[in-house]
Amino acid sequence: MGVARFFHDVLGLPVLELATICVNLTLVLLFLFVVSVRRALVYQGGFRFGKNGNSGNASPICSVIDEERRGVRIGLVFKLSVVSCFYVLFVHVLALGFEGGALIWGEDDVDLSLLSVPAAQCLAWFVLSFWTLDCKFKVSERFPVLLRVWWFLCFVICLCTLYVDGRGFWENGSQHLCSRAVSNVAVTPPLAFLFVVAVRGGTGIIVCRNSDLQEPLLVEEEPGCLRVTPYLDAGLFSLATLSWLNPLLSIGAKRPLELKDIPLVAPRDRAKTSYKILNSNWERLKAENDNPSKHSSLAWAILTSFWKEAALNAIFAGLNTLVSYVGPYMISYFVDYLSGKETFPHEGYALAGIFFAAKLVETVTTRQWYLGVDILGMHVRSALTAMVYRKGLRLSSSAKQSHTSGEIVNYMAVDVQRVGDFSWYLHDLWMLPMQIVLALLILYKNIGIASIATLVATVVSIVVTIPVAKIQEDYQDNLMAAKDERMRKTSECLRNMRILKLQAWEDRYRLKLEEMRGVEFKWLRKSLYTQAFITFIFWSSPIFVSAVTFATCILLGGQLTAGGVLSALATFRILQEPLRNFPDLVSTMAQTRVSLDRITTYLQDEELQEDATIVMPRGISNMAIEIRDGVFCWATSLPRPTLSGIHMKVEKGMNVAVCGMVGSGKSSFLSCILGEIPKLSGEVRYF
Repeated sequence: MGVARFFHDVLGLPVLELATICVNLTLVLLFLFVVSVRRALVYQGGFRFGKNGNSGNASPICSVIDEERRGVRIGLVFKLSVVSCFYVLFVHVLALGFEGGALIWGEDDVDLSLLSVPAAQCLAWFVLSFWTLDCKFKVSERFPVLLRVWWFLCFVICLCTLYVDGRGFWENGSQHLCSRAVSNVAVTPPLAFLFVVAVRGGTGIIVCRNSDLQEPLLVEEEPGCLRVTPYLDAGLFSLATLSWLNPLLSIGAKRPLELKDIPLVAPRDRAKTSYKILNSNWERLKAENDNPSKHSSLAWAILTSFWKEAALNAIFAGLNTLVSYVGPYMISYFVDYLSGKETFPHEGYALAGIFFAAKLVETVTTRQWYLGVDILGMHVRSALTAMVYRKGLRLSSSAKQSHTSGEIVNYMAVDVQRVGDFSWYLHDLWMLPMQIVLALLILYKNIGIASIATLVATVVSIVVTIPVAKIQEDYQDNLMAAKDERMRKTSECLRNMRILKLQAWEDRYRLKLEEMRGVEFKWLRKSLYTQAFITFIFWSSPIFVSAVTFATCILLGGQLTAGGVLSALATFRILQEPLRNFPDLVSTMAQTRVSLDRITTYLQDEELQEDATIVMPRGISNMAIEIRDGVFCWATSLPRPTLSGIHMKVEKGMNVAVCGMVGSGKSSFLSCILGEIPKLSGEVRYF
């Protein structure tokens, strides 16, 4: 009967206290279950779980070597976390002792259910304290997820209890004070700190690798540079506030930054990773292309490779657009409130809170949006640069005739940069219609049917630039063609400067290059004039749209209130930025399309034969190079091959000299060994 009465009394406790008991006991049981499962797997499977949850063979030798390779530095965050946990445990033990003493010495009939809450909290924080301390011995760089969830729930329960105790103290005064209320106030600061640590996730334990065992290959990569950016392991709070940059900014504020101070980018953000993803999608698209005369879409390959980053940026961009229109929408209500029209009690506080929350969300989403755009552009630029460079190493002899080194440099320096910069304008394609629709809805709410004039004026402003944008795209094509031609001729002159000096042809070729430069300037001038015309139209379009809207409203006899006018002006002000950015969007789209076409044509040019050389396994023969019945030709359309009937065997350790008259084929012979000249028949083997 005593046990039944105890459970009956426990179930009769307030809901918040009952929730505290259930949450803590459930998490304790879940912790014991996880520990038991891990122990069972150790004994049955013969393997252990590492600090990150990975399994592997338990080898003491490997553990010793691993400890020798690293040094552990305990940070301030971990020390404060441990101190906070033991402090909360100490406070709850004191509360339990006080409650127990009061029940034992104060009453004859002891109600043990009153001790259930402090007892459950003592048990929970006993587990939490030693679990936190155990992270030091496991050298965990991040706290376990269950531990972080536990801290989070404890802080939420603490806030709810504070609210209930505060309301009770307000209504009943000092009669509501008890040991649990005092202990709850005492543990609030450490629980708030643990809540922040739970959100961030990091323990503050830094593992320092032995630089002697991980010496970099490049001299400029000092051992200090081998640490990865904190952005990789940053928590939600750190990502939202960009506080992961604080260590680097604090060093830069004290002294000039050095290379060892700059951490490496995360592995997922490196050029090698981006290149592998984009190259695999590009090769897949080329394999699926059934029409050889039709180029595969490089833009689609880029989109399929980095759509996750683009989708995340789209979420931030869309949320930023939505909250930016909260101010223009609510300003009419704010004006009405200032005029004395109060719709509901405390309306002013509610409006101020809405304005503050909207501006806060807009600021956070803007920072995340811009950071994501930079990262997306970096991925595209690094991947395309690697593809262009690798393609330059594999171009066939005939393809090299149409792509000089100057053009390839242009691909990497100009075209790739333009494609990467388009990430800033990627979301404007769908955000501009969305912003126009939101603006029309707000204007319709304030000025009625006159908002149709806004739509008409906006459409006219956009339609006027469509033929001009087409002309600008043609000018951009001609400009890039003229630039490539000038770079080709300039590279040719620089390579043959000795001949120009011997023949005294400097002035003649200088005039030719200046003439090509003049052609390039002509197309550049036309392109800039066209862009200036588009910019003029859209910089004047906000004034044109607002004038047409208000004029239409007056002609239709609409009533313009102070709140409606202020809301309309605020809407026009927000709409100015996308309308003024539209010329840049049109120009960037034209330039990006031209650059994508140029890079696509380059990437689909002919490459060296994959079977031009055969690499044989090492050690099966004493030969180093062997050519059997080799027939080679620089151009397959020529009637006679460049080299034919080539037979050669070179053993390891031999010194071979290739001699012959000028034009006899010595360079072609070396090129056929390297696989750079097309092979018509025969075999070239490496051992």
